[in-house]
Amino acid sequence: MRKDGHRNLSRRERQIMDILYQRGRATGAEILEALADAPTYSAVRAKLRVLEEKGHVRHEEEALRYVYVPVMAREAARKSALRHMVATFFSGSVEDAVAALLDLNAAKLEAADLERISRMIESAKREGAAS
Repeated sequence: MRKDGHRNLSRRERQIMDILYQRGRATGAEILEALADAPTYSAVRAKLRVLEEKGHVRHEEEALRYVYVPVMAREAARKSALRHMVATFFSGSVEDAVAALLDLNAAKLEAADLERISRMIESAKREGAAS
C-alpha cells in the first residue's frame, strides 16, 4: 500500500473500507447492503476496483463471486489513522489527543475502564524509563 495510507480516499471509498474492516471480508452485494444512501451495485463494484488498484483491498474468488478483504491489517490501519489524526488535529501532541478523548468520554467511563487506562499509562512510563 502507498505511504499515504487512507488519507487520499474519497468519502465513499472510506465507507467501503470501514465496512471491510468491521466485517473482515465482504462481497460487493454485502457492501452495497451495508452502505448508507447506497449507490448502484455497479458504482460499488467500480469503487472496489479503484480500491484494489490503489492497493487497499484484494479479492478472492469464492463460488463464482468476488470476496473483498483489506490489504492492511485492521490494527495497522487503526494505528496509521490515529497517527494521522494526532498529527493533523493535535499538532502531534499525544497528550492533547488523550485529554480530548478523556473529556469526550469522561461521563461514560466506568471505574474499571479508568483503572485499565491508568495501568496502560503506568506501563508506558516504565517502558519509557527503560529505554
